[in-house]
Amino acid sequence: MKKTKKASGKKSKVIKVDGNSLSPQKELLELLQKRFPEIFAEGKVNGDKLKQSLGEELDTNNERYGLTWAGKNECFRHIQETTTATLRISDLKSQISEDGRNSENIFIEGDNLEVLKVLQKNYYGKIKMIYIDPPYNTGNDSFIYPDRFKEEKEDYEQRAGIKDAEGLLTKDGFWRKNSKDAGHFHSNWLSMMYPRLFLARNLLREDGVIFVSIDDNEVHNLRMIMDEIFGEENFLCQMVWKKKYTGGKHSKYYVDMHEYILVYSRNAENGTKIVIDRPEDEKEKFEFSDKYEAERGKYYIRPLKSNLAERPTLVYPIKLPDGKNIKTQWLVSKDTFEQLLKEERIEFRKKMNGEYQVYKKYYERDDEGKVKVPSLIDKFPNTEAKIELKDLFHIIEGRDNIFYTVKPVNLIKYLIMPILQENDFVLDFFAGSCTTAHAVMQLNAEDGGNRKFICVQLAEPCEEESEAFKAGFKTIAEIGKERIRRVAKKIKKESGGKLDFDKGKLDLGFKVFKLEQSNFKQWQENVKTGEELKEQMKMFVDNVKKGVSGEDMLFEIILKNSRFNLNAKISKENFDGVDYYKLADGVEIVCLADKITKKLVEKITKEKPERFTCLDIAFKNNDQLKTNTALQMEAEKIEFKVI
Repeated sequence: MKKTKKASGKKSKVIKVDGNSLSPQKELLELLQKRFPEIFAEGKVNGDKLKQSLGEELDTNNERYGLTWAGKNECFRHIQETTTATLRISDLKSQISEDGRNSENIFIEGDNLEVLKVLQKNYYGKIKMIYIDPPYNTGNDSFIYPDRFKEEKEDYEQRAGIKDAEGLLTKDGFWRKNSKDAGHFHSNWLSMMYPRLFLARNLLREDGVIFVSIDDNEVHNLRMIMDEIFGEENFLCQMVWKKKYTGGKHSKYYVDMHEYILVYSRNAENGTKIVIDRPEDEKEKFEFSDKYEAERGKYYIRPLKSNLAERPTLVYPIKLPDGKNIKTQWLVSKDTFEQLLKEERIEFRKKMNGEYQVYKKYYERDDEGKVKVPSLIDKFPNTEAKIELKDLFHIIEGRDNIFYTVKPVNLIKYLIMPILQENDFVLDFFAGSCTTAHAVMQLNAEDGGNRKFICVQLAEPCEEESEAFKAGFKTIAEIGKERIRRVAKKIKKESGGKLDFDKGKLDLGFKVFKLEQSNFKQWQENVKTGEELKEQMKMFVDNVKKGVSGEDMLFEIILKNSRFNLNAKISKENFDGVDYYKLADGVEIVCLADKITKKLVEKITKEKPERFTCLDIAFKNNDQLKTNTALQMEAEKIEFKVI
């Protein structure tokens, strides 16, 4: 006889049953809107946007609401093009920070469009916050954009990869100054931004948020392309940052004192809350106490009467302590008032004339002492950023700074605090001097948090006449890396030894990766003759490029074939004279030696990892060993992959 469960006393959730049959069309639309908001316009599927997303040619004769520009179709080609590039770490030991621990902060040097493509597999839906400070398109910016909208990928890569004698990218070969006199001034900027924002959205978690700094030059266009990529329904705010308090000597019309920060969510329906601790000056208004003080804290009161435009649903009578009724328009509905009264959050006070007034009580601990973030940021002026860099790099007073258009650390901290929780990542793929990394490390030092950063910056050459170049920095990426190192030293020094690195979580290190071509030879599909095909097949007997290390191949495999990310725990081991790597304490084993033995296969089989990967060349044409390895792995339910 079955035992019946005892009633828990909890009220079960009641779901109203829809009498209509299941609508596949509605389900599909909801799925498309959630996963592919870029194909919607004004709440409906836009056929042209769908065609663009699928890489089809677009007939632009039909007029519709939306933003288009010269080269927009090519944006989708750039998005859909796969990359064979990888990230290379110079030494596996560089994972270990100065504090002797495995650092989870990451700095990537390379073109951010390619880097975003490389990160798609391992970081899809994993990033909690993105902040970028891209070029504002003022007419003086130099940035990467394809100025020939029909050029082939190989032509672009050849043009974009021109290097000087020391192997550094040259300004002429990689960047173009986007002058206002250019025929595609706005189009160039939009073609640069659109693919990067599109790919960035993929990396955001469902509760993730992206912040983009911008000024008046492109805010209108940026808003439209972000509406298209993220969906209008996921727009959260257009914050205004007051960047300076005085100035205007060179202003033509009005004094330019502010910039904007556009804020979008990956999915606003998940109930995204952006709240911060109550400011100190606001805490002063909580002056009254009652019997709920231990639970709710102190409180302040505000009249419940509303002075807003007339709303009949908010008009109803309230019975006063003296028995009289007062009927007017209130701030809350009748049902809400009844609930507030029941919770003793309503207070009746006598005025000087003896009449009662109705107040609502606001407690300190309502919303756990948090308040919503204001859309106006009237602090953290840009002068702070200049002082911070001068202090860090010991710049002599009166000399120019080593970096301009940099944001204050406190501004980025202000954006991070309501968003990033324990172990969350922030991605900045226009990292510049790495203010975002500085903000994360400083914030962690202040509150003991364990937030992490991924910063991406191209090795953009410093102008020879600049203070940065004179100080010994050849590229912007070098400035960013050096800033992170100096911030770490500064935090250590200011802590006076109080920071506990062993038992605590503070991570002041970072791993450096560089965007490089694949470590494996790539099959060329444009082979035209039988002789060329024969040569290519001969070349692929061993598909590993010369001079490639095991660590180089390991991270490429992690990025392209593994379930782990760049912070996977890695240990290097040796058995029977062969080196191999364990990922995540042996969940996955990778052997990249040019030989493999029967004894090693038996040992790995006994360890029972979920996956084993090795090089095809390691079997040395021993088909029997390869077949037996596959059978042994299959018997133990180990996924076996050969490269």
